[in-house]
Amino acid sequence: MGTEIDRLIEEQVNKWETSKERRKGKKEAPMPVITVSREPGSIVTDQAQQIAQELKLDIIDSRIIHEVAKSIRMSEKIVSYLDEKTRSLLDNWVLYLGRTRFLLADEYVHHLTKVIGAIGKQGGAIIVGRGANLILPPDETLRVRFIAPMETKIRNMMREVSLTEGDAKQQVLLKEAERKNSVKENFKVNIEDPVNYDLIINTEFMGTENIVGIIKSALKFKNIPSGRKGDRK
Repeated sequence: MGTEIDRLIEEQVNKWETSKERRKGKKEAPMPVITVSREPGSIVTDQAQQIAQELKLDIIDSRIIHEVAKSIRMSEKIVSYLDEKTRSLLDNWVLYLGRTRFLLADEYVHHLTKVIGAIGKQGGAIIVGRGANLILPPDETLRVRFIAPMETKIRNMMREVSLTEGDAKQQVLLKEAERKNSVKENFKVNIEDPVNYDLIINTEFMGTENIVGIIKSALKFKNIPSGRKGDRK
């Protein structure tokens, strides 16, 4: 696990470095940051990857963020790739959250906040889970939540991890409880509270193309750049 996470982080950091060099001296709009909260089974992994590709954004899932936040070494590595001015802004934001909002003074949550904050400052990413919508500045972020009826979530779970209907339902219920408890414990809020999201999408009848269109419209509505033209390398 550690080696795999190290490799993924190294690849991501290299992308940030390449992007930073390419932007030097150019007037390019900053890439957007989208946070994704989702009910288990409301959206499958392949569909999430397709959405990221269509929006030309990197997708950083909750597993990677969790492992990085657990490791001081990796957390500091992520933050170190910000320039001095941006690191200062991030430090101020972390202090602000600690004083005025619902974050606990817990070492893991502190590192989690800095990691998600650093990714947010780099831009060009879809950040999945880990309360990112509660950490990043709401005026700089599009906060999306995916939901679906239980039947749809069970069907998606059956397809994605090859479970029977009964086992898939148990998996959905278990993951839902875990996510609710984690957000409640770390941030003292209800994960389902709509006030913490800009966009809540019921995926029952929504294909990837429809979802991408809705997200692009929402980015414009919030005056968040939807990315530069052309492919990102």
